[in-house]
Amino acid sequence: MRALTVTAERQIALADMAEPEAPGAGEVQVRIRAVALNHIDVWGWRGMAFVQRKLPIVAGAEAAGEIVAVGPGVAGLAPGQIVALYGAKTCGACAACRAGRDNFCEAAGGSQGGIYGFHIDGFFRERLNVPAHIAVPAPDGLDAVSAALAPITFGTPEHMLFDNARLEAGETVLVHAGGSGIGSAAIQLAKHAGATVITTVGSDEKGEKAKALGADHVINYTQERFETRARRLTGKRGVDVVFEHVGPDTFEGSMFALRRGGRLVTCGSTTGITSKINLHTLFQQQLRLLGSFGCTMANMRTVMEKMAAGAVHPVIDTRLPLAEIETGLKRLESRQVFGKIVVEL
Repeated sequence: MRALTVTAERQIALADMAEPEAPGAGEVQVRIRAVALNHIDVWGWRGMAFVQRKLPIVAGAEAAGEIVAVGPGVAGLAPGQIVALYGAKTCGACAACRAGRDNFCEAAGGSQGGIYGFHIDGFFRERLNVPAHIAVPAPDGLDAVSAALAPITFGTPEHMLFDNARLEAGETVLVHAGGSGIGSAAIQLAKHAGATVITTVGSDEKGEKAKALGADHVINYTQERFETRARRLTGKRGVDVVFEHVGPDTFEGSMFALRRGGRLVTCGSTTGITSKINLHTLFQQQLRLLGSFGCTMANMRTVMEKMAAGAVHPVIDTRLPLAEIETGLKRLESRQVFGKIVVEL
């Protein structure tokens, strides 16, 4: 079968792999149908793995597919089902897993790392066996492309906004990079929850698309300071929540945009890993800074139910065949997208 591998820094290649054996006890075999590209794929392509890993490695961190076989002892899953695949190989047995805090699993997030496509062989292959507990069934009628956006694209902002920042109806949220995959999802999720949504974009064209998704106010950060505009839009009060994933380029401004007691939740740092924090602002304004990584499988179920009900929908920039993956990575790196790039197998 075919697989897409990272062979060296900024080098990828299609390779032949042996077909997987029949799934073992507690496993399912999945025929991959769609893989969504994320910045974690760009980081892996660049060689930014943060822990030691061996190359070549199969790429792909966010995917969905169709179950083709189930191993002994597997209940609740059957051939023909569409499933979204959790992006880390969790143990399913530790205290965090038993409590439904999947993104705190030590086996998946410890010193060795267990993120598919980043630390261990990922989803850019035609078939693979996975632990049955990381295969999350899609609701009836939801296709594989939509399900492929549950583990990161929609699951991450669902976890950020509601589990961590505790966003409520009537509050105001500032969503950075509304044209990004998670930004476009966050706009929809926040609006569906009854929040007022302010978003930043890099062009007027992206601004119009963000408005079409439900954003109440759009700020073109190339033309004005987003923090100043956000405070004006809120009568100088500031926003209740900032959805941050950009990093040093926006972090200080994001803190300034918050109201007293506001919450900043961050899951990324695409512009670098080090930022300054004004400690006086932090404690005098009683701000809360929240780190968020990934999501839980419960988040995946929730967002797929929202998609199936039509409350939110995937925003697809481009659909690519496997052979054109490098084009997709370069476009994502240059931020020349609105929404998601999805590779269909």
